[in-house]
Amino acid sequence: MSTVPAVLVTGASRGLGRGIAVEAAAQGLSVAINYASNATAAEETADLCRHAAARPEQRFVPVRGDVGSPDDRARILAQTLDAFGRLDALVNNAGIAPRVRADLTQTSEASFEEVLRTNLHGPFFLTQAVANHWLAQPYAAALPGGFKIVFVTSISADTASVNRGEYCISKAGLAMVSQLWAVRLADQGVQVLELRPGIMATDMTAAVKDRYDRLIAEGLVPQRRWGTPEDVGRAVRAVLAGHFAFTTGDVIHLDGGFHLRRL
Repeated sequence: MSTVPAVLVTGASRGLGRGIAVEAAAQGLSVAINYASNATAAEETADLCRHAAARPEQRFVPVRGDVGSPDDRARILAQTLDAFGRLDALVNNAGIAPRVRADLTQTSEASFEEVLRTNLHGPFFLTQAVANHWLAQPYAAALPGGFKIVFVTSISADTASVNRGEYCISKAGLAMVSQLWAVRLADQGVQVLELRPGIMATDMTAAVKDRYDRLIAEGLVPQRRWGTPEDVGRAVRAVLAGHFAFTTGDVIHLDGGFHLRRL
């Protein structure tokens, strides 16, 4: 078994997941780069990880699979373990927005089910599979402070957007999932934390860039800038490095002060 710590990052082909994967590579971890369909983007992430790597024995492996599918989740974990022989951290980052933004009066059941399957159902049961693997205690964690689970949620976990209610519900639910697993695994040497990004510059927000450029300039975000994948990646890196040793089940806000503006 390799002694290099390994992390599985879901939704790592682009956006926040790519930022997380590259920072993990720079920290010295091997990375399983999960993606749903864009193999080219996943290979681009792998190349960026190789350039950022801290040591030659690290490996960066694209792993295809939809976290919303039970069969795919099993394959994602199996392929990760086959590649590295171990897993020391899971970053639940994969998520989707509704295909069409619609008022609550027009939200379709199909959209609701699709978003929750990927954003809530999938991370819960992938975490369950990883937790059961660790509880079998096949090896000791190679990260400071033990195994790590990170849930990437959103300010939508507690900020209502009535034209994408299914997304808000999925992220609010995921925030509770983080707390539940934190309580269950705290005495098993597994740390669980939630990262709650704010308005981030990714493909998901490209369509509303002009609107949010204006709102950010007007002070919607106290720091008056967009968040970046690098911001999220650095936060995950701090967690993986064990810098929050006496913390579990808590929320780390990555929103430039957005959550403070309501006080």
